Parts: sequence; structure tokens; C-alpha cells
Amino acid sequence: MADIRIEPMSPDHIEGFHLVLDTVARERKYLSLLEARPLEETRQFALSSIASGNVNLVALNGGEVIGWCDIRRHFFPSHAHRGSLGMGLLPGFRGQGLGRRLIEAAISAAREAGMIRIEFGVHADNARAIRLYETVGFVKEGVSRDAFHVDGDYKDVINMALILR
Repeated sequence: MADIRIEPMSPDHIEGFHLVLDTVARERKYLSLLEARPLEETRQFALSSIASGNVNLVALNGGEVIGWCDIRRHFFPSHAHRGSLGMGLLPGFRGQGLGRRLIEAAISAAREAGMIRIEFGVHADNARAIRLYETVGFVKEGVSRDAFHVDGDYKDVINMALILR
């Protein structure tokens, strides 16, 4: 695990990011996306996010992207102190502390970028992720009932946030 690097996403990482995003999305249980958008749309999204100064990190095993964590600043000026967190890891790299490394690096980068609040929703049945988020300081702020619907099942989403000041 020590040879896995975390670094800012560059244009060279976008294809790998797209592959990891699609892999996690197709699991149909962690993300609102059920599959990644086409590569060129993902490329435009990522390049725009990078150019906007958002937090965009990737985890690399050698040169291969195996995970990401991003915090996208809200675009309304009155909400620009807030960022929305997204992250994912390939299945074979979960449960080894890499998610914690990724999110801690992202929180640090968000703090450096002047963000005050990081927020997101996590599926209520994703106990491993909820534990991770709580160990780095996120708190539950509420529940959106039946907010996720896939394959005939409805799931609650827990809204979590971390205040950085």
C-alpha cells in the first residue's frame, strides 16, 4: 500500500478516472450514476473541474488510476465556501486505508483552497463509508428518505458535512 501515490488529477489521468468511475457506478450501490458518461463528456467535466481550481485527486498504483476523491466548489457566489465530495475506489483496493488517505488529502486541499464546508450524501446502507467519514470528522446532518432508487429498491441517503473552520 505504501507504493500507492495520491496526487492531483492531470489530463493524463482522465481515461483511468473514467474507467474507475464507470466500474464503481456499475456496481449500482454506491453512486447516483449507474454508469459513467461517455469518455469525452467525462474528459470535459474533469478538465473544467481542474481549471476551476476544484480539488481533484487520484490514487495511483504504479501509473494506473485505482481511485479518486474530488470536492467541487458550489458555483453560486453565496455558496462558494461549500464543496461537494465524491470519491470511489476499485473493489480490490477497498478496506486497506486508501480511502482514508484519499479523503484526508482532499480535506487538506479543500482547506488550502479556502473552503469552509464539505458536504455530500451517502447511501444509508454503506456502513463502511459512513464509518470512514465519521472518523475524519464528518457528521450526519439528516436523512433524505427514499432518495436513491435502482432495480426496484429505494434507499435512504444520509447527508453529512464537515466544517473546516
